[in-house]
Amino acid sequence: MKKIQMVDLKGQYDAIKDTVNTSIQEVLDTNAYINGPQVHAFQKSLEDYLGVKHVIPCANGTDALQIAMMGLGLQPGDEVITADFTFAATVEVIALLQLTPVLVDVDMYNMNINIDKIRKAITPKTKAIVPVHLFGRAANMEAIMALAKEHNLYVIEDNAQAIGANCKFSDGTKKKAGTIGHVGATSFFPSKNLGCYGDGGAIFTNDDTLAHTLRGIVNHGMYERYHHDVVGVNSRLDSIQAAVLNAKLPLLDQYSKARQNAARKYTAALEGHKNIIAPSICEICDCHVFHQYTLRIIDADRNGLMQHLLDKGIPCAIYYPIPLHSQKAYADARYKEEDFPVTNQLVKEVISLPMHTELDDEQIQFITQSILEFLNK
Repeated sequence: MKKIQMVDLKGQYDAIKDTVNTSIQEVLDTNAYINGPQVHAFQKSLEDYLGVKHVIPCANGTDALQIAMMGLGLQPGDEVITADFTFAATVEVIALLQLTPVLVDVDMYNMNINIDKIRKAITPKTKAIVPVHLFGRAANMEAIMALAKEHNLYVIEDNAQAIGANCKFSDGTKKKAGTIGHVGATSFFPSKNLGCYGDGGAIFTNDDTLAHTLRGIVNHGMYERYHHDVVGVNSRLDSIQAAVLNAKLPLLDQYSKARQNAARKYTAALEGHKNIIAPSICEICDCHVFHQYTLRIIDADRNGLMQHLLDKGIPCAIYYPIPLHSQKAYADARYKEEDFPVTNQLVKEVISLPMHTELDDEQIQFITQSILEFLNK
């Protein structure tokens, strides 16, 4: 059995090596390292894939979130509601812009932001909601957009973990995660479902005016060289990273299916065990593209299981061990422990298994047997 990786970037590269190398060589030959033709080609291809009017490439996923908020004109003191159970970048940019983060609990079933908790957190100062499509599962965007419309709020989708996932609406239509809110943001960090070989990100919107503003912000506020019309930043996707993404984007749906197939095999082997809650897989709407495959371990030693897997050469991880409301940087007297019962439970139960496009049956069998070995002893 080949060595198990948490994310097998080498194996994925080997399968597309010739295409990637040729794409990178084109950049080297043209010397167009910033905003070159590869960037424009990727932008157009991603717009077509997502079915969105505007993709604005940028330097990374955190910048994408920050620039999205800047583009909407949010002002210091404006309240922005987001999930407590997620990576810090989501709340980090809110704080950096001197906005007021309002953390709310998540849903136990899908680990995404709880709609009822959003509703209860809205005040006259609330200006935006930031749902996070956590671990690759799309949040309930239909309910979130209805709530936002009711209260005249912006919706900024944090789609760093769920590019390619679908959101299904009650009328039967589907839209890609990240394209439903007023603006969406994603990351192309190497381990993402669509990852480059460095840092990269993008912003999505169907709003022409907002898109124009965002294009200026990512480039020092310039639309014409040395004419600074808005306050901007330096956040551009470089051409080499765009070349890598151009090679991978046509394979994204194939990658998603490989992840979903691996998830089905994991779940088939583990579901029904009294100490395991495995993630569900919707066969109809493709709402989960499994950036992570995350179990909940109940009434058992989760940390002991993690060490058992590591001892057997099986990488695994706990995302995220400390809730945002408990982080020193974001601690606030407004937050009470009783406001976050689900998040506080999840951080004690979750464990993420290896998940990538190159997982094979032998590896999955070894991983699942090792889990059951520990839990059944």
